[in-house]
Amino acid sequence: MTTFIQYFQTLLHTAFALYFGHESEYESLEAIPLPEDDTLGKLTGRELQWEERVVLLLALMPHVSPQTTDLFFILNKNLDRPYTEFGGWKGTSHNGFLPTGETAAFLLAFHDPAKRREVVQLFDREHWFHQENILRLEAQGQGEPQLSGKLCVSDEFLANIFHDGTYRPDYSSDFPAKRMETKLSWDDLVLPYNLREELDHISRWLANGKAIRERWQLDAFLKRGYRCLFHGPPGTGKTLTASLLGKQQNMDVYRIDLSMIVSKYIGETEKNLAKIFDRAEHQNWILFFDEADALFGKRTETSNSNDRHANQEVAYLLQRIEDFPGMIILATNLKDNLDEAFFRRFQSVLYFPVPNERLRYELWQRLLPEEWLDEKTADELLTEASATAISAGSMINIVQSCAVQLYEETEPRLSAAILREAMKKELEKEGKLVNAF
Repeated sequence: MTTFIQYFQTLLHTAFALYFGHESEYESLEAIPLPEDDTLGKLTGRELQWEERVVLLLALMPHVSPQTTDLFFILNKNLDRPYTEFGGWKGTSHNGFLPTGETAAFLLAFHDPAKRREVVQLFDREHWFHQENILRLEAQGQGEPQLSGKLCVSDEFLANIFHDGTYRPDYSSDFPAKRMETKLSWDDLVLPYNLREELDHISRWLANGKAIRERWQLDAFLKRGYRCLFHGPPGTGKTLTASLLGKQQNMDVYRIDLSMIVSKYIGETEKNLAKIFDRAEHQNWILFFDEADALFGKRTETSNSNDRHANQEVAYLLQRIEDFPGMIILATNLKDNLDEAFFRRFQSVLYFPVPNERLRYELWQRLLPEEWLDEKTADELLTEASATAISAGSMINIVQSCAVQLYEETEPRLSAAILREAMKKELEKEGKLVNAF
């Protein structure tokens, strides 16, 4: 970016010289030679127009060379105040000059005010700046000029400059989602054969969806996105499966915090969701909505304004889910609580059952450390443990309880008594009738 910083510094000094009638090496800003290294073109994947290049560089300066824009702090001596035409705003902790749309208009239209209309068009929703989440104007006050908004380059685009294109936003009120990771592999996930086949189908689409659409010209009928529902009892592998799909396809998986999304205030839930979808739209992410029935519940008969508001939220969700170009996974323990209109929008609906006795045996075999088991009694202990119908999540809790019990033993050996006691506590915690052992 060094050559572009130097180019922008020259452009800015030239703009001031021309505006105030001082001597200048160039007769216009367009006459300044562009750098040979087209870094911005490579970063955006586009052949930028001159105006687009200037605005993008202006938005980037506070991030790559904040002192460059200090020239805008010059005071109007006639009024003893900053020049209105320079625009600008001051951040909470940043002491430098931060540009607005007016700053862009000054650079592009100070010699021809009629060009302000073209500047405004650079920030339309139809422009690729907005469509590809490059930069935007935001936070214009009610009734204030459109170009008074802050000129903000997106975190996504900044990641191309500072993080080699890896964009992984932190959890915040503006992005209430956490990235999920797992050290486990598909071999650690014990599922019925038919469920494995369905997951293989999803994996093939994630890996080859674009090629599939292009091979048979299916773009007119098939949208880019993929939507699936995972349902079944707690602890049966829904969350782990979402993480493994992302790991397999090299896609980040973000778990949406619904407690930060759902709001009792009219329109707020939709705004909160829009922040998530807008950030994810151009990313190769999987969005994971756990306990989705809290957000995607059935619509009700309209009897008051609250019902209408709730139904509007569901309708908004339906539209955003259908238009989203990436992968969305909804997970729920209560499938029947979901609005029926969602089901035709799912390409896959997968049921995660409590594992049967054969699968439970395999799970116990994987979960229990070998050093805990005696070769002579291991099969008997595993058979006895797998006779109780519990989920993998509950098994993990039981293993943890046993580990604490065995930790101080010199030669830890898992006995039937220790396992029974740990299992009893887990079943009591879940409110289930204790028939174990």
